[in-house]
Amino acid sequence: MLNQTNIGHNNNKYYVIQVLKEGPTYFTWNRWGRVGEPGATAQKPFGNVNDATKDFEKKFRDKTKNSWANRSSFKPVPGKYTMIEMAGEDEDEVDAPTVKTPTGPTAACTLDAPTQSLMKLIFDHDMFNDAMKSFDIDVKKMPLGKLSKSQIAKGFECLDDIEKALNAKKPKNTLTALSSTFYTLIPHDFGRRIPPTIDTLETLRSKMDMLLVLGDIALAQEMEKERDKMAGSKKDKDKPAHPLDVNYNLLKCDLERVDPKSKEFKILETYTDNTKCTGWRPCKIKHVWKMNRHPEGDRVKAHDKITNRKLLWHGTNVAVVAAILKSGLRIMPHSGGRVGRGIYFASENGKSAGYTCPAGKRGIMFLNEAILGKEKHIARDDSSLVKAPAGFDCVVAKGWTEPDPSKDTFLTLDGKKVIVPQGKPISQSTFANKSSFSQSEYLVYQENQVRMRYIFEMEM
Repeated sequence: MLNQTNIGHNNNKYYVIQVLKEGPTYFTWNRWGRVGEPGATAQKPFGNVNDATKDFEKKFRDKTKNSWANRSSFKPVPGKYTMIEMAGEDEDEVDAPTVKTPTGPTAACTLDAPTQSLMKLIFDHDMFNDAMKSFDIDVKKMPLGKLSKSQIAKGFECLDDIEKALNAKKPKNTLTALSSTFYTLIPHDFGRRIPPTIDTLETLRSKMDMLLVLGDIALAQEMEKERDKMAGSKKDKDKPAHPLDVNYNLLKCDLERVDPKSKEFKILETYTDNTKCTGWRPCKIKHVWKMNRHPEGDRVKAHDKITNRKLLWHGTNVAVVAAILKSGLRIMPHSGGRVGRGIYFASENGKSAGYTCPAGKRGIMFLNEAILGKEKHIARDDSSLVKAPAGFDCVVAKGWTEPDPSKDTFLTLDGKKVIVPQGKPISQSTFANKSSFSQSEYLVYQENQVRMRYIFEMEM
């Protein structure tokens, strides 16, 4: 599949070239048009595969100025199409899931009804597609199950070039050319609109976040490849495992529902209700699960002596939840934000709800044990941070408000006392009207300073 975007000429087009066989006849079949539209088609018949292949290779060279035989070292040529790598073309990419849902009877599902519903949600293909469409990704050109890791990596490389150009204050035409390259590598469906130039750091950050989401969707698809092996395991002598049990076991993360009548639930509910947003995105707890990601218990032992620990919120896109349950909260090479490259948390549910992208009205949020230790307080953005300053274990961007610390309580989790805010947000006199942060943000810069404790399904 070939793609070409030129913002200056409002070009955003694709070209598909294939060799097909029907009976004894071979065809070269081409389709071309604007991204997001069906386009036009043409085909030519041939009596043998060699002639069809030659025609395919000629068309490929005409459109790209590259040789098909040397496509592994493809070099984009200005004004020509660029090849989009699809999964299945090399071992580093994510093949489409090949597991077949058992057609006969399966073993009974061992999960309770809310957990079954959660598994359906976080592995739902329509949800993944909707998430991709929300970024204007053309899901026909980058279909689910065919997300290429190497193509996503090329997208990041192009965004790195755009960031350098922005920092060097390069002229608009340079940014337009680089943006055209990015949209060529990562096909976007803008309809008949002119593709927008990536000309601000804010827009750049949103595109990096988009690629991080695409990478996590690719990871979820990778997990589904494992279902082939796991679906073959037998229960009840001759029945395969239930598909939802298979998905659950892929995560290697134990989930246990918290009883809504328990004291633990009431503490979590109070934390939620007293710090949630009452305006544009109020949320209501549907279900809460305790989490135990298998590697995390051992990983956090490196910080056993640190006593300052707090349960903090993290909101996210439903499309990345399966990847998070599998791999944890990660610090990615291209992640970043107002307080640098770390893992972001908030002490107010309403703050993290702003980063939560629901599927329909179902959103997912996490409460995490953040091992804070000695806190470095700041009141201004510092996107250059990649670790806590010397002598400190974390950074807290202090906001105008913070949950009333006099109302804090504790939960004992694996023998450690962890602070759980219970009060409503109150003004912090030291920072009110002085900090660039309206609500506090907590940053840790080591993945082993986080123990994921609870997953919330919210009605949003």
